[in-house]
Amino acid sequence: MEKINAIITGIGGYVPDYVLNNEELSRMVDTNDEWIMTRVGIKERRILTEEGLGTSYMARKAAKQLLRKTGVDPDTIDALIVTTSTADYKFPSTASIVLGKLGLKNAYAFDMWAACCGFLYTLDTAASMIESGRYKKIIVIGADKMSSVVDYKDRSTCALFGDGAAAVLVEGTTEPELGLRDSYFRTDGKGLPFLHLKAGGSVCPPSYFTVDHRLHYLYQEGRTVFRYAVTNMSDDCALIAERNGLNKDNIAFVVPHQANMRIIEAVAKRLDLSMDNVMVNIEHLGNTSAATIPLALWENENRLKKGDNLIFTAFGAGFVHGASYYKWAYDGSAAAAK
Repeated sequence: MEKINAIITGIGGYVPDYVLNNEELSRMVDTNDEWIMTRVGIKERRILTEEGLGTSYMARKAAKQLLRKTGVDPDTIDALIVTTSTADYKFPSTASIVLGKLGLKNAYAFDMWAACCGFLYTLDTAASMIESGRYKKIIVIGADKMSSVVDYKDRSTCALFGDGAAAVLVEGTTEPELGLRDSYFRTDGKGLPFLHLKAGGSVCPPSYFTVDHRLHYLYQEGRTVFRYAVTNMSDDCALIAERNGLNKDNIAFVVPHQANMRIIEAVAKRLDLSMDNVMVNIEHLGNTSAATIPLALWENENRLKKGDNLIFTAFGAGFVHGASYYKWAYDGSAAAAK
């Protein structure tokens, strides 16, 4: 029996229309464009402002574009997985809502929680499902409405995050040496004090106290998170490159999580890569958490060629981190034009 490789066969994306730039943000909190650009490299971010719309709305928009571009029959989808830290509800899953809105009749759906590493971990899970031969087509969506957990009175975090979603179709092929080739993932359980959302879970349920003390917003100790992210993303990429014979001469692109421009530059430096070989969208989208990597692929699809060697890498709350080696499976310029 021929080996089945898991490949991405299409991408769809969505970002909200509303643009929150640094000038407007500086009127909301004590900050300015120079301060933000110097420290994180973000000029603007997209925000989902319409009342009553959450992460599932953006995920559905991305998935609908994916289905249109690929022309795949929705009834042939076997599974739909959403990775997010900002689920519409505690339950049901955001994926079940998206599946219902799309009208997928023969699929099952579930959410995966891995913070900013969500897309990497979920893609790896979907790839294993495809490689097993039991599933033929899986939609993987990275989506986050980070504005729903950002405190716009906290100057240290409110400039960092934006909203967005992107979806990929994962299928099998017997064509050799394509798709997800290797992954390295780790979790450092010491991360809880440095990056979390304190209230709303079973340890600290919602109450008047938690609302009054603004405990339903994201908390981050920036210096510690930055230090861990630089070290782990750089080390993980170096390890994946070394064990797969990858170097500056044969890596087409690194696709990093978009948390901080200085982190992205450190990863490129570790691999001795030009920034021309790094996909970057942080300046105009900010940190969209689980959506950053697939959004970068979506925006740069026209640059991708079959056989391109890509390294994905991310770091997030937990602390979760990792890197994957992926060999691109189709001509992106033709698909992006659809």
